[in-house]
Amino acid sequence: MGREHRAQEPQSWDPREPQTPARPPDGWSAPPQGPPASSPHLGGTPQPKKRRRIFLWIFLVIQILFLIWVIAGAASGSGTPEDCRGLTGDNLKLCEDADDVGTTIGVGLIIGLWAAVDVILGFTYVVYRLATRRA
Repeated sequence: MGREHRAQEPQSWDPREPQTPARPPDGWSAPPQGPPASSPHLGGTPQPKKRRRIFLWIFLVIQILFLIWVIAGAASGSGTPEDCRGLTGDNLKLCEDADDVGTTIGVGLIIGLWAAVDVILGFTYVVYRLATRRA
């Protein structure tokens, strides 16, 4: 409390005299100038980036492609095959059943490949997460 307050000299508003910024009173801090220190433009700590879920979107696209492939494969087995036209009776029934078995095997192979790709993608994701996790 023993500190003396000095009176500031009056400032002239005459435009011919050079203007200097007024000094804040003792004990006051100067107002901050410019962007905050955490601004990425000043080399401060950048804000964390929004996580992009690229792996999720790639995974979903692959699932949709396999689903379309399974539907197309199953739909290709409908109707009477060209090789069976002109046959009658048991021969027609045997030819259509053989075509249905072939379609079932084909769709089963697509589903097996789909499961294998999903397992590989799952392991890839786990390895990626372990490699990029923060210690």
